Amino acid sequence: MDAATITTPTVLILLGPPGAGKGTQARMLEEKFGLLQLSTGDLLRAAVAAGTEAGKAAKAVMEAGDLVSDEIVIAILRDRMAEPDCAKGVILDGFPRTTVQAEALDELLAENNQKISAAISLEVEDAEMVIRISGRYTCAMCGEGYHDRFKTPAVEGKCDNCGSTEFKRRADDNAETVASRLTAYHAQTAPLITYYDGHGVLKRTNAMGKIEDIARDLEEIAGNAMS
Repeated sequence: MDAATITTPTVLILLGPPGAGKGTQARMLEEKFGLLQLSTGDLLRAAVAAGTEAGKAAKAVMEAGDLVSDEIVIAILRDRMAEPDCAKGVILDGFPRTTVQAEALDELLAENNQKISAAISLEVEDAEMVIRISGRYTCAMCGEGYHDRFKTPAVEGKCDNCGSTEFKRRADDNAETVASRLTAYHAQTAPLITYYDGHGVLKRTNAMGKIEDIARDLEEIAGNAMS
């Protein structure tokens, strides 16, 4: 399906744990269909920087060390989705995280006679994800990504891209932390899987294969959801 044929704004939700490839796949869907990826973290920071009413409310909450309420997040999302670059549709990454948020999102969309086009669950194997994430590291100079098992420098200890010998790992990219994050994700997301399955919009795809194979599956799901 060509992006030019899309008339009703599309709303896709990507569900998947850290390291499942949501960001990579969202960018590919953006390019394929002319959609816009919206990350709640980015939206919050942009709203605070822009000084919108919702942004001011979020700033006050964050400065007090509290969590931003669902109402504020929805208000920021409402403002952002009303902007012209969201006209063809959006890909939501990181929201909703709970069924309460999912219900609030449904209400927001209903204001403009919209609804969720598809909630896509990127299915992963926890044990393999621990290996995948905990083995990641990057060049400290240029940011080129590597992995202990899947992508090592051609010359040991030397970046293929810039030649640097300095590398770094994220502090939370260790097996114990990754396993804990996966457990928390499944506990948090299980109700969402049930919620969207009950609404008939849940789609599942195997996210353990090659990037291009996963992208092909997602393009088919997204294309069908938009037709």
